[in-house]
Amino acid sequence: MSRLANKRILVTGGAGFIGSHLTRQLVNLGAEVAVTVKYNSVIDNARIVDLWDKVHVIEADLRNLDSLKQIADYKPQIVFHLAAYNHVGDSFLHINEALDANIKGTANVMQTWEGYERFVYIATSEVYGYQTGFPFTETMTPNPISPYSVGKYGGEQYARLFMEQRGMPIVILRPFNAFGPYQSARAVIPELIQLCLEGRPVKTTQGKQTREFNFVTNLTEGMALAGEADGAIGQTINIGSGEEIAIRDLVKKIHALTGSSSELQIGALPDRPTEIWRMAADNRRAKEILGWEPQVDFETGLLRTIEWFQAFVHAYRNTDSELWKLATWR
Repeated sequence: MSRLANKRILVTGGAGFIGSHLTRQLVNLGAEVAVTVKYNSVIDNARIVDLWDKVHVIEADLRNLDSLKQIADYKPQIVFHLAAYNHVGDSFLHINEALDANIKGTANVMQTWEGYERFVYIATSEVYGYQTGFPFTETMTPNPISPYSVGKYGGEQYARLFMEQRGMPIVILRPFNAFGPYQSARAVIPELIQLCLEGRPVKTTQGKQTREFNFVTNLTEGMALAGEADGAIGQTINIGSGEEIAIRDLVKKIHALTGSSSELQIGALPDRPTEIWRMAADNRRAKEILGWEPQVDFETGLLRTIEWFQAFVHAYRNTDSELWKLATWR
């Protein structure tokens, strides 16, 4: 039995893409789970509609310290802090919001309640930025190159401050790119899947840059282990497969797996001026400390994600679907 069973756990951002999968996993492990959401509404938090009556819902904006008193009232034993401003590209347009949510929001959560047994800060692989070595190891000096990653690294540093000054039990995780069911189409894999399923043109850059992509349940299993592993406290740990794929090859793979008729326009878009050309994780520390390895391989994860988006497109686009009927009810 997991050590998390019967623990009182808080997941900030528990209705988000990764947060909802983690919440579901923790509930299945037998934990008592609370989630923070911006709005106490099943319509706004559709990812956990089936869990709504099984979790304690805390409506709060982490930038608003007054609303966080509910966290102290709940008295979580373990905190998984995922809530964040999380879009790299858009953070250049919303700099203050990204910094405010990712640094101040983290500081507010940590100051609101200090009675936890463990605080797992979910950082990001984006903090590595430009590096000369490869793959990315936890001992590298971070070099964040977007407001998003600057904010997330600021949250890391604040967590370390709490640990060093107050002896707080902190674990820092750096997950690499996630994908899976319920992900927003603002991310590359769901965007490509939806375009291919709908037969629309797919426009990309030259796609020479490489990324690694991790099926979401692989990441949440690593997060759950970080909440209980004996040697995790005080550590910074990558969570990633260590396998990279060029974006152009990813486009072709999704196009083939969906059997799409979409026209591929690879090279139609310019490269981003701050592009990171290679990203992949050294995940040896996760194996050694957490006993973690990914259980779902990349292609299996892609097929599961495509299957989910097929159902999503049917419900969202089909005028005969129950969702469409509900939306147009008068």
